[in-house]
Amino acid sequence: MDKVNIGDRIKEQRKFQKLTQAELAEQANLSRSYLADIERNRYNPSVDTLKSIANALHINLSLLIEEQPDDNTTIPEWATSKDKRDFKKILEDDGELMFDGIPLNEEDKRKIKDVLTGLFWEAKHMNKEARRIGQEQRQNNKD
Repeated sequence: MDKVNIGDRIKEQRKFQKLTQAELAEQANLSRSYLADIERNRYNPSVDTLKSIANALHINLSLLIEEQPDDNTTIPEWATSKDKRDFKKILEDDGELMFDGIPLNEEDKRKIKDVLTGLFWEAKHMNKEARRIGQEQRQNNKD
């Protein structure tokens, strides 16, 4: 777990939902400059302000205030920059996630992302290991 400031989480959620600061500020009944200062962690907003922001983002308040797993801890040390780009591309799909025709909320999307993260890195590791074994076998056959 890594300490992430609330402002960073708000900014991450806002960008994930492709909202500008002005759009989110308007929906949360805040000034854009105040929201910008919150995102820069210059101010510690009140619980009421955080509730307004969470409601405007259509997320559970806990996503902003509770400690969340650090995505970087799920990236293995052996992952190359190409591996990381591949993984990021998978997660950036703009399509709306649905279950039985009902859009998933942010908390459910995060849970799915966590599962996909584990599956992706496990598959990537197995693929790299199989490739390494194949190369060793070819090298042994040449010798």
